[in-house]
Amino acid sequence: MSVDTVSLSGSGRTAPTTAVRFSPRTYEEAADVVRGRGPRGAIARGLGRAPGDAAQNAGGSVLDMGALDRVRSFDAATGTVVCDAGTRLDRLAETLRPSGWYLPVVPGDRRITVGGAIGSDVHGHDHRTAGSFTRHVTAMELLTADGSVVTVLPGTPLFDATAGGLGLTGVVLAATLRCRRISTSLIAVDTERAADLDDLLARMAGNAPRPPYESAWIDLMARGRATGRAVLVRGAHAPLAALPVRDRRAPLGAPALLPPLPPVPAFAPTGLLGRTAMGLVNEVRHRTAPRARTGVLRSFDAFFRSPEALPRLPAPAGRGGFVRYQFTVGPGREETLRRVVRRLSTRACPSSVAVLERFGASGPGWLSFPAPGWCLAVDVPAGPPGVGRFLDELDDEVAAAGGRVGLARDSRLRPELLAAMYPRVAEFRALRAETDPTGAFRSDLARRLGL
Repeated sequence: MSVDTVSLSGSGRTAPTTAVRFSPRTYEEAADVVRGRGPRGAIARGLGRAPGDAAQNAGGSVLDMGALDRVRSFDAATGTVVCDAGTRLDRLAETLRPSGWYLPVVPGDRRITVGGAIGSDVHGHDHRTAGSFTRHVTAMELLTADGSVVTVLPGTPLFDATAGGLGLTGVVLAATLRCRRISTSLIAVDTERAADLDDLLARMAGNAPRPPYESAWIDLMARGRATGRAVLVRGAHAPLAALPVRDRRAPLGAPALLPPLPPVPAFAPTGLLGRTAMGLVNEVRHRTAPRARTGVLRSFDAFFRSPEALPRLPAPAGRGGFVRYQFTVGPGREETLRRVVRRLSTRACPSSVAVLERFGASGPGWLSFPAPGWCLAVDVPAGPPGVGRFLDELDDEVAAAGGRVGLARDSRLRPELLAAMYPRVAEFRALRAETDPTGAFRSDLARRLGL
């Protein structure tokens, strides 16, 4: 097991801290780290793709789970897979696909680990129908504060605290997942343009049958009557009959289809474009999107690619990284969503990530982020003056509307708002006090929010 002292941050680069990083290669080595933890405790870490500070532990221990990445078993008849927590979702997806199965939930960035997906209870663009990741977890092996390993099953308090629990109930070592049956390696994609936010909400509202995957990119640089204009994309796994005859002999192979244009040039990820340049990019993106186009076949990689999955370059000098501001508000709270979008547009945030989704039923976790209603995720440059105060004001609007900010991507939420956004946080703290009385599992986020 390798050990080194490193500075760690999330992909937002807003709050780096230093910790001792351990890279266990076996479950026994991971248990040794937990048993030998210092007074600052330990926290598990996957690939570090989340923008916030949930996988950092200033002055303490961090378990890099990347070496624990084996697929232990896969039942091709039932689509049940057992894998280590360090298994990457993108690699797992490619393991499953040739057998006619796929990930049960596909987040915007598949370069995360199974353990990270559980600790964050990630969602995909089909949350309205599929729910969040932990709804498809049938068991997990959890390394607890005393160094023992327990099997945790759905419906138990420890499962509900661990699902979306940000690694604070223990270290997930392995998980059993139910996967999704597929017939082809293609997605049938529908695309349409919305003239403004009201137009977009009308297109996304209602319960009429439509493809399960649905998300919209919003142009936050547009103002006036065009405020909230968007490109709405829907998709469904293509059936065999949708493929050209020549491709039906190997429907689960890796197709060589042209991907869509990236949302911003590959050399300019979020945070590197100024307002004028981003405004031009957004104008081109909206104008070149089809007014209405249905049934275009795309590969999984082309469809599931999102702005947040693009490689991130080091921030230029003077830039303060970015904040992934992600929140949800319930049905009937559309006016709050409108106000937030108007405020972001007035501020002219140069962000390539501005994604609106509809959520379905809440996740099982006490701290799971998804809840019925609307979810907006925006990358906000952290460097400009007044950003912190501006986001605090948005927090107040969201909390007043009964909504919540996503904790897994957060790095700046005020602790006094936590109970209003997550009403079961008291139960989470009580379970932590019972199962981990000495504070074995700690993180920068946990100290910041008093978890």
